[in-house]
Amino acid sequence: MNKIIHLKANLNCSPQYAFACFTEETLLQKWLCLKAEVDTEVGGRYFLFWEPDDRENNSTLGCRITALEEPNLLSFEWRGPKQFKHFANQADPLTHVAVFLLPVGKGMDIHLLHTGWRESPQWEEHRLWQENAWKFAFKALQQRVAQT
Repeated sequence: MNKIIHLKANLNCSPQYAFACFTEETLLQKWLCLKAEVDTEVGGRYFLFWEPDDRENNSTLGCRITALEEPNLLSFEWRGPKQFKHFANQADPLTHVAVFLLPVGKGMDIHLLHTGWRESPQWEEHRLWQENAWKFAFKALQQRVAQT
């Protein structure tokens, strides 16, 4: 059974701004990571860094955008943090994130689906860790949008 992380958030902003929060480096750096290198095209880089001085760890170095339909869809590969690196970042394929942005009233509903989790205790530990990390990140995103 393939376990899925599914999170939803509502943002009081335009579709373009919501999409930009996931694709523009300066905005990503305000809610999700310390440094971002993103090429907004299919096959483009989706490199996020939580320790920019150590690019090989706690980053999505090597990950690519796999689908893009502005302002409604973005999907990309994902690498885990260093404590799960020895198995998760060697997996083929990597785990995968899809972000769906849907207009609702004057705001946006964002659905995040993170898939590709394998069946083992260490994968389940990683999935639970990542789900909590996404929940924390979504709170930061909602706070960021509320400040604009």
